Amino acid sequence: MGVGLGVLTATGLRLLAPRLAGGSLPGLGQLAEATGQQGLAPGRFQPRQELTQLSQRWQQLAAAQKDLEASGFLLVLDDGRFAQLNPEQPMPAASSIKTQILVVALEDLDAGKLSWNDPLTLTQELVGGGAGWMATRPIGTRFPFFEAATEMIRISDNSATNLVIQKLGGQTAVNTRFQAMDLPATQLNNWLPDLDGTNTSSARDLARSIALVDTGETLSPRARDHFREIMASSRTDTMIPQGLLRGLGKNAEEPDPELLSLGVSALNKTGDIGTAYADAALIQLPTGQRAVAAFMVTGPFNDPRSAELIRAMAAAVSQTLVGQP
Repeated sequence: MGVGLGVLTATGLRLLAPRLAGGSLPGLGQLAEATGQQGLAPGRFQPRQELTQLSQRWQQLAAAQKDLEASGFLLVLDDGRFAQLNPEQPMPAASSIKTQILVVALEDLDAGKLSWNDPLTLTQELVGGGAGWMATRPIGTRFPFFEAATEMIRISDNSATNLVIQKLGGQTAVNTRFQAMDLPATQLNNWLPDLDGTNTSSARDLARSIALVDTGETLSPRARDHFREIMASSRTDTMIPQGLLRGLGKNAEEPDPELLSLGVSALNKTGDIGTAYADAALIQLPTGQRAVAAFMVTGPFNDPRSAELIRAMAAAVSQTLVGQP
C-alpha cells in the first residue's frame, strides 16, 4: 500500500461527504496504520532550506497586482524545503480559520472533553448567514458534534462553525488554544461569517495548523484520521487544487481526479469573504513526500484576480516540487 493508495483514499473521500455528514465514517484508521508500518518519517514543521526561486516567483506574481496584498508559505515536511511571501502577516482569515477550529475541536475529542455525538443546540446568537444549511433549521434544533464539525469543512457551514466554537468554550477560549499551538496571528474576534474580516490568521499559521496534525505533534492517530476524513470532504477545490493542476500543464473542472492521475492530492480548506481569499492544504507529492501550503490575498470586493493569484502561486509550487509539464 504505497503513495498511490494513500492519494486514492484522500481523494475518494470527497465522494463520501454525504456519509460523513450522516455520521457513517469510513474506517480509515486501519489504512493509516498500515501505511505507517512502512516506516515513513512523520516530518516536522521546521523550515530549513529556502526555495529562493519559488519565493522570488511569488514576489513577482504579487508585485504584478498593485492593488492586491498577498502572503504565502510552503513547507515540505519531510526535508524542510520552504518558500515564503510575507508569511507571518496577519490577514483576514475568512473561512480558512475553520481548519484551525477543527484541530482544537479534535484535541478536545482526544482529551475526552467532548464526544463524537455530543448535542450542540442552535441559538439565535449562533445563526450565521452565508454558506451552509443549519441556519435554516428552527432555533433549538440540536446537531451532533460530528455533523457540525464535518459541515463546517464540507460546505463551510457558518452556523455549524459557531456551534463548534460555542462547544469549545467560546471565542476567547479558542483564542487561548490558538496561542498554545503557536499560531500568533490567528484570532477569533467575531462569529462566522465575519464579513468585515476581523478574524485573522497568517499563511504561516494556516500551514502550521495542518502540519501539527500530519506530523503527529497533536492528535492521536484516530483523531488524525477524523481530521483527514473531514478535510477530504471539502467541496471547494477552485484555488490550490486548480493551481497545482495548472502548474502540471492540465486544466479540469474537477481537479482532484486529474491530480490523482499524476500522483498528487490536496486536502484543502478555502476562505472567501469577497475582499479576502485564502486557501491552505496538505499536499501529497508523487515522491511520497508531504507539504503544507497556504495563501492569503486581500483586494477589491469580488475581484477575480484574488483567487487567480492564489492559483498562480499554487501553480508555481507544483512546477517546483513536481516538475514542468
